[in-house]
Amino acid sequence: MKFYIRTFGCQMNVNDSEKMAGILKTLGYELAQDWTEADVILVNTCSVREKPDQKVLSALGEFKKIKKQNPNAIIGVCGCLAQRAGYEILQKAPFIDMVFGTTNIHHLPKLLQEAKEGNKAVEILEEIDSSEFELDQYPTVRENKYTAFVTVIRGCDKKCTYCIVPTTRGKERSRRIGDILREIQFLVEDGVKEIHLIGQNVTAYGKDLGDVKFYELLYAVADIKGVERIRFTTGHPRDLDEETIKAMADIPQVCEALHLPIQAGSDKILQAMDRGYTQKEYLHKIELLKKYIPDIALSTDIIVGFPGETYEDYLETIKVLKEVEYDQVFAFKYSPRPGTPAADMPMAETPETLSKWLNDLINMQKDITFKKNLAYENKVVEVLVEEQKEDGQYVGRTRTNKLVHFYGRDNLLGEIVDVKIEKVNRFSLEGVLN
Repeated sequence: MKFYIRTFGCQMNVNDSEKMAGILKTLGYELAQDWTEADVILVNTCSVREKPDQKVLSALGEFKKIKKQNPNAIIGVCGCLAQRAGYEILQKAPFIDMVFGTTNIHHLPKLLQEAKEGNKAVEILEEIDSSEFELDQYPTVRENKYTAFVTVIRGCDKKCTYCIVPTTRGKERSRRIGDILREIQFLVEDGVKEIHLIGQNVTAYGKDLGDVKFYELLYAVADIKGVERIRFTTGHPRDLDEETIKAMADIPQVCEALHLPIQAGSDKILQAMDRGYTQKEYLHKIELLKKYIPDIALSTDIIVGFPGETYEDYLETIKVLKEVEYDQVFAFKYSPRPGTPAADMPMAETPETLSKWLNDLINMQKDITFKKNLAYENKVVEVLVEEQKEDGQYVGRTRTNKLVHFYGRDNLLGEIVDVKIEKVNRFSLEGVLN
């Protein structure tokens, strides 16, 4: 019996898929190399923007074909879109056998058995209970042997007017630090070198527990022998405090890279988004990061064309882009999400205008990214080797999260090596083993 999982969305969805793969492994299933040979197909969905919704429905239309060659095959939809609109998906694609939300992934064995018995297995829980942490007891099945995501907090308490996450993921729930450290210890023993702490709002970790702070978690993870690198994603700017920034600078394993979403540069738009900070306050956090970690590589999220955004507001975002000089930017045109306050707000510009703004911003950022990459030319960087291609070329990442391609001696997978950068590309670096 084989399974196949298609994942849409963020690192949290990736980690959820890794956990579901672990559950299926414990039930005796093996990973299928292609969906056409699977007995169970799971589609783990995202609902942050409209485009992933459309991709999910398109994928389901393709996966439906499995029923012709294998009538007993089971197709399931889970994740954020399932949490928000599971019954609607079932109406649009009645051939689906399972639908379950983000808070009851750990019920997959029961749901799978129900579907095998010929029933529609639907479970979308509105209430969250502590049993969801049972999910963390299952092993993960990872594509990357040397880097692992570790969920430390689920949900978000912020009320950003454009965001569906609090609806699909619920309020913030932090895992107990002992459980997190035990999982990391297991991962290290399994050969993992880099731990990536994740959450919808990872820097809010511990606030609901009251007896531990996020920076204390960083120190605790660093104390585990064998942890050579630590990253974390994604934090809200309001929850990034100076203590955490100092810890990042103080702990050798914490990488010099951070994703800090600004979303917009205009104070008017930030207020309409209910982000809880001004441009000045955000830039102060950036200033602190650069003060304590001079070589830090920064990335961000930007929404172009939020309701009410004018060209003057857009220029405030461009101002931040130029001032911060991010290494990477994830920019998208505003996509209204059903049930969010912003969905009822009037737009100020036409879709054509917003598309032009977005393209201009992306092109500007491409130049900034290339400029940042040029600084690596002829430098020796530390690379964690994660992959080897068929032609023998190795692929890895620097501490600043730059992708590096190089050739070297045999058996370098999982090693941390020094590479001299000889060629700079817009989105990657090339070098030789030093």
